[in-house]
Amino acid sequence: MNKVSEQVKISEAVQYLQKRLSAPAAPVAVVLGSGLGYFAEQIAVTDSIDNHEIPYYPPSTVIGHAGKIVSGRIGGTPLLAIQGRTHLYEGRSLSEITFYVAILARLGVRYLILTNAAGGIDTSLKPGNFVLLTDYISFTQIALSEPDQLQTGSPFSDDLIDLTRQIARQNNIDLHEGIYCWTLGPSYETPAEIRAARQMGAAVVGMSTVPEAVLARRLGMQVLGISLVTNFAAGILDTPITHEEVQIAAESSKKVYSILMEQIVTKLGNNKRH
Repeated sequence: MNKVSEQVKISEAVQYLQKRLSAPAAPVAVVLGSGLGYFAEQIAVTDSIDNHEIPYYPPSTVIGHAGKIVSGRIGGTPLLAIQGRTHLYEGRSLSEITFYVAILARLGVRYLILTNAAGGIDTSLKPGNFVLLTDYISFTQIALSEPDQLQTGSPFSDDLIDLTRQIARQNNIDLHEGIYCWTLGPSYETPAEIRAARQMGAAVVGMSTVPEAVLARRLGMQVLGISLVTNFAAGILDTPITHEEVQIAAESSKKVYSILMEQIVTKLGNNKRH
């Protein structure tokens, strides 16, 4: 039996979505991390497609990841919302966890906003804080590019970082900045790993975002990364970390998060320079 190539899989998924999506091409896509699905409820939805309906689309198995692609408008701007991502710790390959990124690029998305739930490494961070991602550190030792595709610099867009800073200031939103430490999971980190990450300059730690950001940049998209701090990283407190506290922190921050995201999306939708 012939193995289906990755490009064929992407093409079939794109063709299916082009037939299913009734809205015009969206310039912006937002990926919603653990517990951050509330933002999707604010979208004037035109289409909602379960991931399992899309050819070759890998379904998520993690609590808090709904597993849908939602098309609609917010603030008058067309957008796509990815509710639920997959992770390497679910037994997926890199091509599977970045599958949706390749699809979005083919659908004409120019701006990709990646959100995630993360542990706070910087001791000034508390659950409920937002962190604007400026770069990343990988604890995975996984190559994300081929030798002829070597990445230089951070995958996160300086222009989008500046825009987000302005919006946060205008709305009196407490927005921190820092470096994301990418780990494989699914276990949370040890106190020793957190101490090492802090010494390397990381502010937050999580199990996603980096592979998607790297591919999106390579495919020509501008990428914005925002972490919601949902727990103190291991070793900062004496209590164990649970997935429930991640969900609780996301719930308490959902309204502020939605204000921030809505204004970012609207500004990008009005940006005629790109």
